[in-house]
Amino acid sequence: MKKYNFNIVVTQDEDAMYIADVPDLPGCHTQAKTLVQLYRRVNEAIALYLEVEKAKKQPVIQHKFVTVKQVEVII
Repeated sequence: MKKYNFNIVVTQDEDAMYIADVPDLPGCHTQAKTLVQLYRRVNEAIALYLEVEKAKKQPVIQHKFVTVKQVEVII
């Protein structure tokens, strides 16, 4: 068994749904009404993603986290 660590980006949409994206795993994302549900679902989504990649014998690339910055742009 191999242990993986992934960064996730959590945002909230206009309907108050939480959305989790996994930048290292293209297309891997999920949503939920609560953060508790979201974290459970994103763990499931990552596990499924890794199972598919393992079956395809594809390497999983993990990037080193550097920073997150929110910028304000006025136009």
